[in-house]
Amino acid sequence: MSQRIALGIDIGGSGIKGAPVDLDTGKFLQDRIRIPTPLHSTPEAVAKIIAELVNSFHLPDGAPIGVAFPAPIDHGVVRFIANLDKSWKGVNLPKLIKTATGHDAVVVNDADAAGFAEQRYGAAEGKEGTVLVVTLGTGIGSALIVNGVLVPNTELGHLEIDGHDAESQAADSAREREGLSMAQWAVRLQRYFETVEMLLSPDLIVVGGGVSKQYKEFLPLLHTRAPIIPAKLFNQAGIVGAAAYAEAEQKHLKKLAKKKSKKS
Repeated sequence: MSQRIALGIDIGGSGIKGAPVDLDTGKFLQDRIRIPTPLHSTPEAVAKIIAELVNSFHLPDGAPIGVAFPAPIDHGVVRFIANLDKSWKGVNLPKLIKTATGHDAVVVNDADAAGFAEQRYGAAEGKEGTVLVVTLGTGIGSALIVNGVLVPNTELGHLEIDGHDAESQAADSAREREGLSMAQWAVRLQRYFETVEMLLSPDLIVVGGGVSKQYKEFLPLLHTRAPIIPAKLFNQAGIVGAAAYAEAEQKHLKKLAKKKSKKS
């Protein structure tokens, strides 16, 4: 049986990272390459770096390419953007990548990619039911997976709670900005998670993002009905999730094409 391989690329505000992924294990097959995000991170500038990453790895013919992007993705189109150049609004990202690289690519929101990776290979591996993955960093990212199926673009960091955008109060950046202790921050996280839990009734909550490495300092202070546990994949989650999601989407499209051909 041939090895299942896909290329994952994770576009961030400070760096654009990529690596080929073994889809059976979720492990990198080659060392990750990281290129700084351009100061003026226009679509053209970022597409040039994506092409550089694609050309840096020797991939099997037809290997899927997945790209994690820090914005909601509506059928490949960037609807609004927070951390990159404003010229991204309305850009068809798969089309841009095809023009720059000559390859088809599947694009997914970065928090969704991280959640998909945790469900396939990480803290939520094999978990049925409703899994909520929340990433705590500059903002609050969210991924909702129901019985292994991703519900895209949930953007639960932008819930209004007590008159505020949730991430403005409960993101890790708010903790740093206001000099909060972990115990003080945990009060805000508790309010956030109890609200999300009331709305979604998840069976498991996974907490990711850079601060999740310090989970022993704040997770024990939170009280939720569902188990709440730290993520496992950390910085690799975006790349691994983008690669795995690309393969899943490729398989889905092939099934649809097969059904269409049978009907005709």
